[in-house]
Amino acid sequence: MPKAQDNYVLDLSASRRGYAINRMCGSLADEENRRRFSEDEAAYCDAYGLNAEQKKAILQRNWTQMLDLGASIFYAFKLAVVDKKSMQYLGGVFTGMSAEEFTAAMLSGGRKFG
Repeated sequence: MPKAQDNYVLDLSASRRGYAINRMCGSLADEENRRRFSEDEAAYCDAYGLNAEQKKAILQRNWTQMLDLGASIFYAFKLAVVDKKSMQYLGGVFTGMSAEEFTAAMLSGGRKFG
């Protein structure tokens, strides 16, 4: 599993770039929207105006690509929950670890910056 960059900053530029993807993921907080998304993920993405690259990242669950496209981890996590994925799972994806390795690293004090 390739290691993702670890310096994602959700600044104004990224926020603008990721507006549609964040709006779509944020909508998944609602049960009815989760049902609609599960019935036809591609159509749901289209309804929120995702561009082709954003839509592909969502449909393929390419978590790091979502962040590259301006998604906020807080919104992307709403999609992960639809897939019954934990924050530890995403932490592992973003650090190149398994969910178990990531959890163990956090329990042992997390990353040490020197």
